[in-house]
Amino acid sequence: MSSNRLFDRVIVIVLDSLGCGELPDAADYGDVGASTLTHIAAAVGGLSMPNLGRWGLGNICDVQGTPPSPRPQAAWGRMAEQSHGKDTTAGHWEMMGLPVTEAFSTWPNGFSEEIIDALRKGTGRGVLGNKVASGTAVIEELGAEHVRTGDLIVYTSADSVLQIAAHEEVVPLEELYAACKLMRQVGDEHRIGRIIARPFLGAPGSFERTYNRHDYSLEPHGPTVLDRLEGAQVPVLGIGKIKDIFAGSGVGESISTSGNADGIRRTKEAMERFSEGFIFVNLVDFDMLYGHRNDPQGYAKALEEFDASVPAIKARAQPGDLIMITADHGNDPTFPGTDHCREYVPLLAWGPRVQAVDLGVRETFADVGATVADVFGVTPPEVGTSLLSEIGKDS
Repeated sequence: MSSNRLFDRVIVIVLDSLGCGELPDAADYGDVGASTLTHIAAAVGGLSMPNLGRWGLGNICDVQGTPPSPRPQAAWGRMAEQSHGKDTTAGHWEMMGLPVTEAFSTWPNGFSEEIIDALRKGTGRGVLGNKVASGTAVIEELGAEHVRTGDLIVYTSADSVLQIAAHEEVVPLEELYAACKLMRQVGDEHRIGRIIARPFLGAPGSFERTYNRHDYSLEPHGPTVLDRLEGAQVPVLGIGKIKDIFAGSGVGESISTSGNADGIRRTKEAMERFSEGFIFVNLVDFDMLYGHRNDPQGYAKALEEFDASVPAIKARAQPGDLIMITADHGNDPTFPGTDHCREYVPLLAWGPRVQAVDLGVRETFADVGATVADVFGVTPPEVGTSLLSEIGKDS
């Protein structure tokens, strides 16, 4: 299958929102000073990540508690984002060779009456909120009224998202999903990146969002590396919200997850049964539970838990494996606000046949997709540079 004799399987694990320092254009986004990984480590008095530390995580940026390794076991570097924006969709699409050159629309003053009226008429329900808000805060604020009236809670953020929150015992999941599918059609006309179903449970004062979230993404505006792999009959497995982010395009098999621990477990299981092809993983809790909730302690604990899983992931590696760990944007939980941050993202590349080198600062996230394309011998994306000439070594 692979045209490159060194690698037969590629596993990319996205630690959702783990930025590592402001990009040169951070001022355009109000993000000067953001540095997710560095600030989390400082806020908790040091991060203990010995496994990724040995790979070279502390060589990428300052990580208190995880110092630079004198002899990293993996290739290390950081990547800049070319896309306009700082959201999940743009980050993942660019990673697979399709930068977003025309920014998605955002709604800092709430959605237009045209959009909200389409939701009202299409669902027969009223609308609460319609403003920029933190998901947990808006549910706490409007959840009781939602339970009483059945009206849908609608909110957005600095990113191009229309989020609909509803109590699962008030609005059944299938009805909530149908409302989101309806708004996906409306959102296509208005260039809204994602429509997100945000179900929750509980009583006033103790509402909790559930893992029945579902994202309805705008379809990619061109072919991605995933599509090219599919065309070449290379197996592609998406774990977590990967399928949602790409509107299903190019993702042959998909496994939903209920948080980081489940995502890690599913990844280890997939490595045992999925002997070739591309495994693409998103671990969402870093962003959803901790970045957006300004919780550096929770974020730190989740990072240390992921680090503790690295030996088990390595133990399942095949001789021809290439494992890359990266992120899709930043979300500094110590930074003002609850939105994503415009940051570099870390890049670690490890495998039995990977040469540990300093990859420096990459010009685009698309270097990941270019590398995947190179491994499997499919047409490379128009942007991005494969890492193989730098990291490959003879067995």
